[in-house]
Amino acid sequence: MKELTWSSLENLALPVKALFTGYLLVIGLGLLMSGGQIMLTHGMADGKLGLSMDDLVYSYYGDRGGSKLEAKLNGSMKEYAPGEARLDLIKWARAGAPEGEWESKIKPLTDQHCIACHANMPGLANVGDKDAMIKAAATDSGASITTLTRVSHIHLFGIAFIFFFVGLIFSFATGFNPIVKALLIFTPFMFLIIDIAAWWLTKMHPGFAWLVMAGGMGYSLASTVMIFSSLYQMCLKPFMAKKA
Repeated sequence: MKELTWSSLENLALPVKALFTGYLLVIGLGLLMSGGQIMLTHGMADGKLGLSMDDLVYSYYGDRGGSKLEAKLNGSMKEYAPGEARLDLIKWARAGAPEGEWESKIKPLTDQHCIACHANMPGLANVGDKDAMIKAAATDSGASITTLTRVSHIHLFGIAFIFFFVGLIFSFATGFNPIVKALLIFTPFMFLIIDIAAWWLTKMHPGFAWLVMAGGMGYSLASTVMIFSSLYQMCLKPFMAKKA
């Protein structure tokens, strides 16, 4: 019977390899889905597919020359609102969201084109509510302090757990200089802190948007190296050694 050893990923017992491999595959897929979700939310803030500096500025600093309602209608919600209805909503927002037009002109548009999703999907603004729509039509100052606080603590707690287990598995990898291995394990945590801090800095000044991009790319690249290295040493390297 093969002795259980934790000296390296190659020498792990088969059940442990199965556990680690399954975890890394699911986490890898989750990171890909997370990237896709970012592209479809923040990446559409400027109305164009693909994450850009403008997207990050609009998401965190806002478009101080317009409203959040207009930004959404020209961005991620553009395909859901027909041209004429979208223009009417934008004109209403630019006119200062006059309450006198709500019942006769604006509410029928939201009831027809928006309520189906916004009344049934958690997390979406209730566009059927006059006060909520007037708030959305105000000057867009980006993510609110409340939203940043909520999302920051969720990311710091949740993603730190992901990086901890990815790093723990990678710590049994061989062929890496100990200093290089330690830096790879620490890098995602460092860039996660940079990423979260950059949200708050960009909220105060749009010039920090590049730091948000750097933070996300930094922890993504380090995690990718650790995941693929670990999977290679657990699954492919022993198989290739047997064939040789």
